[in-house]
Amino acid sequence: MENLRGKQKRYLRSQAHHLRPLFSVGKNGLTADWLEQLVGAMDKRELIKVNILQNSDVTIEEVKNAIESKTPITVVQTIGHVLVLYLPSSHEEFQKLSLEVAKI
Repeated sequence: MENLRGKQKRYLRSQAHHLRPLFSVGKNGLTADWLEQLVGAMDKRELIKVNILQNSDVTIEEVKNAIESKTPITVVQTIGHVLVLYLPSSHEEFQKLSLEVAKI
C-alpha cells in the first residue's frame, strides 16, 4: 500500500467532496464479501465514500482499520460516519485520478 503525501490527500479530498457515499456499513458489519465488493468497485472508480449507518455495530475506527489491514485501499479521510477511500485502478481506462495523484 502506498503512503500518500499531504498534498495528494488534499487533492483526493477535494475530488471526493461532491461524491455521494456508494457503500454503507450496516448491521452485518464488515464481511469478507463486502470488502471484496468494495475493492471491485474501487478498481473502477479509484475514489469512493463509505457511510457507516446508525444501526451499525462497528465504529468508524474499526471500519478504517479493517479496510486498511485487509485490502490495498487507503483511507484518505474520515468525517463523522463517512470514510473517503482511494485505490489506484489496475485498468488504464479508469486511472484518471491516480495519474493526477502521481503528478502531485
